Amino acid sequence: MAPKDGISGLHHVTAIAGDPQINIDYYMGFLGLRLVKLTVNFDDPGTYHLYYGDGVGHPGTIMTFFPWPDGAHGRQGTGQLTTTSFSIPASALDFWVKRFKDRHVNFEGPVKRNDDEQVLSFSDPDGLSLEIVAHPTASIRGGWAEGPIPPEHAIRGFHAVTLTEEGYESTVAMLTKDLGFRLTREEGNRFRYEAGSGGPGATVDVLCRPAAPRGVVNVGTIHHVAWRTPDDAQQKAWRELLVNSGRNVTTIIDRVYFHSIYFREPGGVLFEIATDPPGFMVDEDESELGMSLKLPPWLESYRHHLEHSLPSVHLPDVSRPGSGTGTSVRAG
Repeated sequence: MAPKDGISGLHHVTAIAGDPQINIDYYMGFLGLRLVKLTVNFDDPGTYHLYYGDGVGHPGTIMTFFPWPDGAHGRQGTGQLTTTSFSIPASALDFWVKRFKDRHVNFEGPVKRNDDEQVLSFSDPDGLSLEIVAHPTASIRGGWAEGPIPPEHAIRGFHAVTLTEEGYESTVAMLTKDLGFRLTREEGNRFRYEAGSGGPGATVDVLCRPAAPRGVVNVGTIHHVAWRTPDDAQQKAWRELLVNSGRNVTTIIDRVYFHSIYFREPGGVLFEIATDPPGFMVDEDESELGMSLKLPPWLESYRHHLEHSLPSVHLPDVSRPGSGTGTSVRAG
């Protein structure tokens, strides 16, 4: 059975961070994303897994991190997702320029790109390459309404991601023939593809840089990118299609908040296809998201050990005047 539809867009992006508290303070306190789940890396439980997103962590808004406090810095290069671009309404651009300046955060731009985008480029505290893209279609999605950023200016999930490759032909063949992406723009060594009906979070740029060094995954780099599929039946169909196309694909893995398969595209970037359900409220209410350490059932017997071995973290006070918000909890 083949999937009924192609990939609809991004599900989440997972990166490697250094200090978990610095990461929380930056992504929640500065960028205004909600920490929707505080858990551990199910494959390496001695490490946190931090999930950020909109108010409930809808697919297409989820940025996640494995913090490695003692990890070396990686190298961004070919065979990696090298830039993650967040989406904001066009009317929010001046707000973000001022926020960067007021907080003394280095950035470049705004730079006009592709006629309808205004781009601010910057790096997080670990050197991860990020963008904020002001675009007319961003307003079709909401952000975290109770966060530190006024709702009209809040980040609205992902706009796009950029894959950097030594060569692009095999990668784009997989994107188009297997995953259903379509070419929408070509400019120099940058090729833009869109999934599904397009729009925010459905775009991937393939950047061809044959002279660039090979990327090394560690702190300050992306670990993998996940694409959306609506349900378990479609995911099974994706796995069958990919196996029949000659890809090495994992079995379907239960990640509690979604189900996943993993495989590498020809250039080396680790891809995941993740289901939309069941979502982040499967084990806690919306009002409690991200406020305590959540563990999958098979790790509950290790809770005491993990809570004493993981570094302590707390959520920053993200209240803004008149919002009534502000949270401070401890985990680990």
